[in-house]
Parts: sequence; C-alpha cells; structure tokens
Amino acid sequence: MAEVQVKDSSGKGGKVRSQKQPPHVDLTPMVDLAFLLITFFMLVTTFNKPNVMDLGLPAKPKPDAPKPEPTEIDLSNSISLIIGKDNRIFYHQLDQAGLNEQTLQETSFDREGITKVIEQAKARAKDQTKFTVIIKPTDDAVYKNFVDILDEMAITKNEIYGITDIKTWEQAIYDKKVGGSAPAAPAADTN
Repeated sequence: MAEVQVKDSSGKGGKVRSQKQPPHVDLTPMVDLAFLLITFFMLVTTFNKPNVMDLGLPAKPKPDAPKPEPTEIDLSNSISLIIGKDNRIFYHQLDQAGLNEQTLQETSFDREGITKVIEQAKARAKDQTKFTVIIKPTDDAVYKNFVDILDEMAITKNEIYGITDIKTWEQAIYDKKVGGSAPAAPAADTN
C-alpha cells in the first residue's frame, strides 16, 4: 500500500504531549483509477486507417486456360497519356509511324489541361462506349502524378483505362522531347 508519511519533529524540549498521528493518504485508489482510465482510452481509441485505392484488376487466368489473343485498340477510341518527370504529362493518339516530337503534345494536370484533353478525345472517338485511356508512367514519374491521373479517370467518368509500360519507340520520342525542351546552355564567348 502506498502512503505519504509526514514526519513532525519540533526539536524543542519540554512538556511531553501526546503525539498527533500524521495524516494518512492512501494512493492505491488513485493509481487504480489512473490505470482504469488508461485502459479505457486505449480500448476506445481508433487508429488511423490507411487510405486504400480500389483498382479493378482482371482475374488471374487458370493455368490450363487458353491464352487470349492480344487486344488491339483503335487509335481513335483511345488516348495514351505519358507521365513524365518534373510534373509533366504528354499525350497522343498516334501509332509508331505518326508519332514524333511535334505530335507528342504536352498539357498540365489542371482542369483546363488533362481533363479537357480527355473529354475532347472522348467526344471525337468513333465508339465512346469503348473509349480507352492508356496510362504510361515513365521511370522518372512521381507517384503523386500517377494518383492524379487515376483521379482524373473518376472525374471524367472513364471506366475503361489501362496502365502499361511505355513502349521503346515512345520512350525515344519522349526523351527527345524532354531533352529538346530543356534550356540551352549559354554559348561560350570566343572573343
């Protein structure tokens, strides 16, 4: 049992009086109450739940099932988004023969940028029910930009989209475009 003891020593000699008992404070109930409160708050506190993004992934094929044929997407029913470095995003609706540095267009992540581009491409599509957005992050892309594009899919109500690696010919044109748009180094003065 925990107690507080107060020692009373007057140090004077003289008449002996009956000693008064020091006050007795029992700390056991206070300690019990403290532990009960700690236990109560530990049990009723909810911890932060992690934010999870739902991705509709295709079912894993059975080992004995035949392999499906590659799906060809009509270029007019699709748009390819290339997520680049430094918060840059590029788009095109062309094949390998038609894509070059001039036809690889750049836009921004705001409402007047990528949202408008996706909505215009969907409006021009032959079959809007099959309109597909192909998202291709580069190695330089940041995760935040990838999540922003997935949010754009919800904003523009595009339920059909795919995430794939950037093709080598697209990567080469992207590298030229990004490398070509960098500020040129000042020329050396030869005077």
